[in-house]
Amino acid sequence: MNGILEFIGGVAFFLFGMTVMSRSLQAFAGEGLSGTLARLCRTPLRGVAIGTLVTAAIQSSSATTVMVVGLVNAGVMTLHQAVGVIMGANLGTTLTAWLLSLSALGGAGGILALFRTETLAPLLALAGVFLMMAARSEGKRQLGSGLAGLGVLFAGMEAMTMAVAPLADNPQFAELLTFFGNPLAGVLAGAVMTAVLQSSSAAVGILQSFAATGVIGLGLAVPVIMGQNIGTCVTALLSSVGTEPNARRAALIHLYFNLAGTAVLLPIFYILYRLGVIPPLPLGEGGIALVHTAFNLLSTALLLPLSGGLLSLATRSVPEGKSKRRLLRNRER
Repeated sequence: MNGILEFIGGVAFFLFGMTVMSRSLQAFAGEGLSGTLARLCRTPLRGVAIGTLVTAAIQSSSATTVMVVGLVNAGVMTLHQAVGVIMGANLGTTLTAWLLSLSALGGAGGILALFRTETLAPLLALAGVFLMMAARSEGKRQLGSGLAGLGVLFAGMEAMTMAVAPLADNPQFAELLTFFGNPLAGVLAGAVMTAVLQSSSAAVGILQSFAATGVIGLGLAVPVIMGQNIGTCVTALLSSVGTEPNARRAALIHLYFNLAGTAVLLPIFYILYRLGVIPPLPLGEGGIALVHTAFNLLSTALLLPLSGGLLSLATRSVPEGKSKRRLLRNRER
């Protein structure tokens, strides 16, 4: 019972830190971020780069995609420009997993010991609180809030890892992992988890806390991570309700991108996995971060040349409204 309460407490700290950090960094970036997005994304490839950088900076792919939906709805950004940014958002969100994998340096000594999560958590929180109290400008206070949030996030991650550590020798937990080792079950579990948490970074972080026990291998991690990418589309889909057709199409492009990446890469992975080309190695936090990044890189490399197809599919999925079609016919006359 104590372990369950410790894990719940760790999740609460983790989600709170994630929320505070993301909102503070978005506020620190300023309102000009939206205009910068629209101005710089002239080509899909440039959009991928900008989407990656913006999401890495504000630490929320959901915020980036919702921002894109809003820009498309306002007519500031075209649907063609939105495709690349949406793909880049998936890449940028992988930074969080790499930050959390710093706990893998736990056995390192010397200067590397400073990068362990249990060391970084209090240092970042202290620096953030000091900046919030001492800074005179609102921007610096928001930056301090973001640093404090990152410290709380690290503390929550450490608490979750310690709480689930005894599960490594638990036979019931091993049976549960066997169930989620089924690819479709793993994808579904990852999607539901992320839809509930409203953050793929948070969902990946929780998966990393289990990976620290050494019992999660590639066979489980890959489908769950793919499902987490699908689950994060819920936020953009909800934000597009009641908007213009192009905004709804932008949200659907996000969904179609992740569905297509999973549909193509999951069978390829399992064929190679079953043939023994990819060994069933256990994964730590760093391994989860690597899988998360590799999936998003491969999906982007595969689907960026086909961005026109995604755009066409989204356009067919959301046809123009009757009033819009009538207006177009009147203009043609």
